[in-house]
Amino acid sequence: MVRIAKIGAGMGLILLGLFLLVLPGPGILTIAGGLAILATEFTWARNLLDWMKDRYRSFFPPTGVGGAETESAPEDHRDASIDEETTYDGG
Repeated sequence: MVRIAKIGAGMGLILLGLFLLVLPGPGILTIAGGLAILATEFTWARNLLDWMKDRYRSFFPPTGVGGAETESAPEDHRDASIDEETTYDGG
């Protein structure tokens, strides 16, 4: 009975995610959530979820915040020529 509920919930989330790809909403995240549920029961869902994670990592490599690779912090590029007299003080 639990297995049927997991399959139903996973497939439902994937179907909802497909609708959300064309409607406003987090379609890809919803599909990934459905695959995560199905991955507990099916190897094909686990493989597809791993593929999605790899694609995500190739588009958005780690930036050093909790990732294995660290890069130097970007320099501060604020305009240093603005002094206190020209800034807006809210009044």
